[in-house]
Amino acid sequence: MSSAKIECVLRENWCCGESPVWEEASNSLLFVDIPAKKVCRWDSLSKQVQQVTVDAPVSSVALRQSGGYVATVGTKFCALNWEDQSAVVLATVDKDKKNNRFNDGKVDPAGRYFAANRRSVYKLEKEEQIPDGMCIDVEGKLWVACYNGGRVIRLDPETGKRLQTVKLPVVKITSCCFGGKDYSEMYVTSARDGMDPEGLLQQPEAGGIFKITGLGVKGIPPYPYAG
Repeated sequence: MSSAKIECVLRENWCCGESPVWEEASNSLLFVDIPAKKVCRWDSLSKQVQQVTVDAPVSSVALRQSGGYVATVGTKFCALNWEDQSAVVLATVDKDKKNNRFNDGKVDPAGRYFAANRRSVYKLEKEEQIPDGMCIDVEGKLWVACYNGGRVIRLDPETGKRLQTVKLPVVKITSCCFGGKDYSEMYVTSARDGMDPEGLLQQPEAGGIFKITGLGVKGIPPYPYAG
């Protein structure tokens, strides 16, 4: 079994980091901070973070084949132009439901951008950890971030068997993706929303972005939106 190494690479304490996506062309990690209405890009070489602020909670971001990015903002699909920090609405759903918003989004192998509205969640196991964001490795196995579980687990999607567990120093793990030069690194987002002062003292890296190396398996590049 491989020996995983965990490093907090970004300690800016995001309220609710989500939707990590690796951009190979810029050696950068894209992610969002949902309640802060920010799309962020962390340059792994310079260690600098750039941000674009939008007009509603932003739940996911994805690469776009024609250049730039796309994001789910409120109940809108938007195109993001990083150079002029603009967001152009591509489509809107649920216009009659003012308090609704997208909860997550992902691009499939065909280049289609899927997004889901906010939904009920169910408890998983007795630790009350909730399955959240996930990704797939080159062997077809599923990696799942466990919200309130403080871990990322590797599952066999055919048998449901747990193959590997990586514990992190924070409880509210939200999502994960593979990245780095050869997609051998895993990046994990976390949240600090709703934590009391005592909890934040115990988990000072809550809301940080983590890098995991030494997993012994590589991931696949993210699919870009074809539109």
